[in-house]
Amino acid sequence: MTQQPMQPIRMTSGGVSQAVLLSCVDQWGRAVEVPTTLGFRADDPYAVSMVFHSGSGDVEWVLARTLLLQGLASPCGDGDVKVYPSIDEDANAVTILDFCSPDGRLVAQTDSLALQSFLSRTFELVPVGAESKHIDLDQLVAALLGTP
Repeated sequence: MTQQPMQPIRMTSGGVSQAVLLSCVDQWGRAVEVPTTLGFRADDPYAVSMVFHSGSGDVEWVLARTLLLQGLASPCGDGDVKVYPSIDEDANAVTILDFCSPDGRLVAQTDSLALQSFLSRTFELVPVGAESKHIDLDQLVAALLGTP
């Protein structure tokens, strides 16, 4: 994976997003770059969304923010998503994201520094341990019950 220039992190009043490139290997063993947008909203503080952009449409996965943080330093994850640190062929730090679903599997890598920078911005908005202060439980219960 060739080191890509880091894309700017976009801050909004309630969140942050950043475009990154994921390097994947297709079914024929060829490297494919997948434009992806990382997203975080303060009103959903435990989650980070990853939107994979492709010609056939966008696909969104939602991951635990702490899973990405832990995966920068050591292998972690159970079930559908596993994250772990690695080094690419150019000796750059990368983070491996291993997605598995009934429809298939995707193993991708992204620049660890870009992911770390993105996560740092999310922690500026909502520090670790303060997530529960950013959740409106009344609104969540109303949404679950279908009441206004």
